[in-house]
Amino acid sequence: MEWTQSGEDLFVRIDPNEELHTSLQSLADQVGFDAAAITSGIGRTRDNVYGYMNEEGIYQRRQLSSPSELVSLSGNIARTQEGKAFTHIHCCWSDDDNNVHAGHMFQSTVHVVAELHLRILTKAVMTRCPLPGVELLGLQFS
Repeated sequence: MEWTQSGEDLFVRIDPNEELHTSLQSLADQVGFDAAAITSGIGRTRDNVYGYMNEEGIYQRRQLSSPSELVSLSGNIARTQEGKAFTHIHCCWSDDDNNVHAGHMFQSTVHVVAELHLRILTKAVMTRCPLPGVELLGLQFS
């Protein structure tokens, strides 16, 4: 992974075999920010696990193992109550037949490259906290 910063903006290149969540959480620790908006992402990834939250608040997971185009990515980075960087990302992929797969990203490994833009939120405090009855850690502002 390599990155460059201009003011509050980060442009990041994530390289083959790097997992997106792990890379972005590491970036948050390396740069030292507690809150960021992930505004865009493109590239080619594989071993994607994605899905949606059902009516009972439980994530339903799907796999897209073959290399696919990362068409769109957005989300945010916050900290857990314990101070660990936490990424919440939604994505849209296109497989080699141009079928679209989209939803909450649980896992994604870069196959060729991923290029992302992040905006650091220097004056925001965002903390991920458990929500009753659902798997998602909710976003709390203070």
